[in-house]
Amino acid sequence: MNRIPLIDRANTTAERKALLDAVHGAFGTVPNMFRAVANSPAALSSMWSAFGALGGSVIPAKLGEQIAVAVADRNACEYCLAAHTALGRKAGASAEEMRHAQAGESADPKTQEALRFALKLVNERGQVGGADVQALRAVGFGDAEITEILAHVALNLFTNYVNIAFAVPVDFPAVKLRRAA
Repeated sequence: MNRIPLIDRANTTAERKALLDAVHGAFGTVPNMFRAVANSPAALSSMWSAFGALGGSVIPAKLGEQIAVAVADRNACEYCLAAHTALGRKAGASAEEMRHAQAGESADPKTQEALRFALKLVNERGQVGGADVQALRAVGFGDAEITEILAHVALNLFTNYVNIAFAVPVDFPAVKLRRAA
């Protein structure tokens, strides 16, 4: 059971409704995570703006979703794992690519390095070194892409923590965490 109310866009303040209407316009529904975060219009606005900004990033959507599932699995966030697996498939990733990404792995060397870096950020709480950044450059990432990889990790930490702390009910097709598989 969720630990915080899930806001109904049909029965809330005008500010919350406007934000939730934007989410509905993008998804055709309002996923439970956004309904939970809508308890704070400021938090929802921040989250929605970050999703929008990263949606126009220089790294491909597929890579953003692969990073998201790696981070979700590492943090044991069933909600984000389910949501980003579905979104990754929509972004062109195969089921196998998403399973590998969940484990922080990819057959593509560039994607593999991005996932390694993303998981090191999570595991080491941001304590990466120059060699870690240089390894990204060595496989062809530029400074904008490297910064966006970090931004994707940061946004996913926020969403993972929301869903775990508030026990948000998963409303995407379930995906097993690796440790549960």
